[in-house]
Parts: sequence; structure tokens; C-alpha cells
Amino acid sequence: MDDIDDVFVARLMTSELHTVTPDTLVEDAAAVLLDNDISSALVVDDDGALVGILTTTDFVDIVAKSQPKAETTVERYMTRDPITAGAQDSVSAVAATMVEHGFHHVPVIDGDEPIGIITTSDFAAYVSSPETVSP
Repeated sequence: MDDIDDVFVARLMTSELHTVTPDTLVEDAAAVLLDNDISSALVVDDDGALVGILTTTDFVDIVAKSQPKAETTVERYMTRDPITAGAQDSVSAVAATMVEHGFHHVPVIDGDEPIGIITTSDFAAYVSSPETVSP
């Protein structure tokens, strides 16, 4: 396995993104997560800029604090201005940040637009994959 300090976020991140907007209803956002078997959706504004993240953990709050079927929007429950990473950041630095804050998802941005997401599952997949040999 490569020295972890030489591995960049771009290598581990998922680039197939599922996004919602702040005015998406929470039940519609829940359907996005369930239909795609994912644990988070990035929240973007009309220009495609990252404004927040909504994770499966947020749905515990939604059920506890509201009528789940009430017409509540994502904006009320999303984490605003999430901590982000760049594609060329070291995965060890991002992993340390995730451990420090107890995060499971870190959006990867280029400028202010999301280009990927790195999650605890991505780290598990990396650790469990057979060693890759560089040509």
C-alpha cells in the first residue's frame, strides 16, 4: 500500500454526487438518499455552490423534532458551511479532521462547487483493497 501521506483525496473520493437544494422537502431528500443507497446529499444553491450537507444522521433530528411528513425543507436541518477538502489534500489530513470532529462525510470542492465527497466508507474501501502496484 502507498504511504498514506502520498495519497490524495481525488483518489478515494466519490465523484458521482447527489445534490438537493435548501428548499427541497426533507421527504424528497430522504428519497434521494434511499433511492441511491447513499448516506448524504450535498446541498447546493441555484449556482451550484455548496451551501450545506444533509446526512442520514440528520434524519434522526428530523423525526425527533418535527412531524416527519410536515412540509419541512432541507435548509432547516442541513449542516451549513461544512468543512471541506480539496482534491489534492492528503487523505491522512482529511482523516484526522474527520476523527477530530466526528464527521463521516467531507465534501470535496473546487472553488465553491462540489466535485466529490469522501466518506468513512471510502477509507474502509481503501484500507481493504489489495495493494495497487504503480507501473
